[in-house]
Amino acid sequence: MNWPSSFDVMVNGSVRVLTGNSLPSHPTGEFPISRSSEAYSYDPNPNGISSQSLRIEFAATPTLASQPSCLRMGPIGVMLTGGLFFNALDAAGVDAVAHEVRDACDGHPQGAGTYHYHNLTPCVDDVEAGHSRLMGYAFDGFGIYGLRGEDGQLLTNNDLGACHGHTHDVTWDGETVNLFHYHATWEYPYTVGCYRGTAVNLPR
Repeated sequence: MNWPSSFDVMVNGSVRVLTGNSLPSHPTGEFPISRSSEAYSYDPNPNGISSQSLRIEFAATPTLASQPSCLRMGPIGVMLTGGLFFNALDAAGVDAVAHEVRDACDGHPQGAGTYHYHNLTPCVDDVEAGHSRLMGYAFDGFGIYGLRGEDGQLLTNNDLGACHGHTHDVTWDGETVNLFHYHATWEYPYTVGCYRGTAVNLPR
């Protein structure tokens, strides 16, 4: 299904403002999952996809906090498709990527109708000149980049720190900046393991 996606990223002085309706810019599967679908026997997701009001502000150029902080359940960032990143766990506290049925873009809706991902969507090309391009923002303002590092190599958790990121030169608002950033990998926790900056969370 296709959706009337709306998403905008604006830098206003020292603040980055993200606004949108949380509907993805790519097609999705059909939700709720139909009883006639084979997927229904594995995960009878009863939730439909619906528009949500999104507005979040954080530092345009974030800085590291003195200590990492834990992720909360649910949303931890925003994908540039307009959909939300959730942490790697589902509501039952198990690995959502391993246990939940998602569509071909690796997304699905939760109870309020918010379409979201627990890992990087394959429906967006993440490679730009070797190093993956920016794919979204964590709620501490740091960027979430794709699966490949500085030399174009496919990253694993062993290449990254405890929060699933590292620091080197990246393209940031059209400039080359030495900045901490997160990376997606194919391994749990997939995108962000903990916040290295100070997070500004969406209301529950």
